[in-house]
Amino acid sequence: MPKPTPLSGIRILDFSRVLAGPHCGRMLVDLGAEVVKIEPPEGDMTRQSAPRLHSMALYFAQQNCGKRNVSLDVTQPAGRDIARALAARADVVLENFRPGVMKKLGLSYADLSATNPRLVYASISGYGQEGSWSQRGAYAMMVHAEMGYIEGESRYHAEPPQQEPYSHGDLYTSLECLSAILAALYQREHTGEGQHVDVSMAETMLCVNEHGATNLTGLTEPLPLATSASPLFRTRSGRTVSVAFDPTARGPFAQWLRAMNRPDLASDARFAEEEARRVNRDQLTALIQDWVMEFPDLKSLEAALAKAKLVMGVVRSVAEAGQTDWARERGAVVEVSDRGGGTLKLPNSPWRFSKADTGVRGEPAYRGEHNREVLRDWLSLDDARLAALEEQQVLSARMPGSG
Repeated sequence: MPKPTPLSGIRILDFSRVLAGPHCGRMLVDLGAEVVKIEPPEGDMTRQSAPRLHSMALYFAQQNCGKRNVSLDVTQPAGRDIARALAARADVVLENFRPGVMKKLGLSYADLSATNPRLVYASISGYGQEGSWSQRGAYAMMVHAEMGYIEGESRYHAEPPQQEPYSHGDLYTSLECLSAILAALYQREHTGEGQHVDVSMAETMLCVNEHGATNLTGLTEPLPLATSASPLFRTRSGRTVSVAFDPTARGPFAQWLRAMNRPDLASDARFAEEEARRVNRDQLTALIQDWVMEFPDLKSLEAALAKAKLVMGVVRSVAEAGQTDWARERGAVVEVSDRGGGTLKLPNSPWRFSKADTGVRGEPAYRGEHNREVLRDWLSLDDARLAALEEQQVLSARMPGSG
């Protein structure tokens, strides 16, 4: 018998675009909600990204798989009317416009909750809905700069500031927003009322910094960080491995001595005290590197490290990680339709429920692919009304080969 999904029956209207909002919406799909993405006629900008398969950008596919898609021009009065009617039947509205944009369209929380007081309305923005920075533009790379992430990386690696290739600010915020939406839905079960959830990327990046309290109190965390000081070692097989924690710290140093069977190093003047070990870090890591090279393969090295409770990881590409036995056993990578008769691989959501079904479902949609389907289901619009909306270009679609 099929398991239920945790959010079965919950309807989400997703106005968001690019990454923070769309990833949140994708996770809601994976939890079983019905998510309808409202996309403007010009499309989500990530539809133009590369690489592509069958006119579908893989970046877009990953963040929007399983959502039904309605392409609606909310700059037209008829488009705004349709959006308001859909919101009246939704449990959640998700948006990540700059603060004030939805208000100008007549689609703010105040506008929509007036007819749907049970609505949970989630807004993601760079710096929050109010305050002197609310109107500043914000992408992840800007927020990384403003909230200490780039400065911290630069300081700990003793290198000039540089951009991070991954959008942590977007993805962390999407998951904080997901948590807030679920909490608001739970509260609604007790109060009968929805509410506005305001989640900012900037506050998220402060919150997820595990050293934030130290820095904000005016102190500086000990250098180097345990994570950035965890050494990388070459192995005889040619692979590189990461071993957890700074070997100059007291606990890990003792573990390394046990692993290498080198108790004599504890009385070596270069390594006897933690400060001396930091000064002589290169000499210590060179000794460890020589020991690592004694092992014929990764398995035997990991076993030797495990005896001293040292944890090892192999440096892999994403593609390699997805091909491991672990990934297959966990279902960490799933195949969905590439919309051209083949399949593409997506990272699965990370939860496994004992009494519920979760994970990637459905396929990525083309712009406006479900216009008629959704408006019939949600609003009971007939063919004549739908045809009129298409004629007025309130509804539009872009399917492969449509020009």
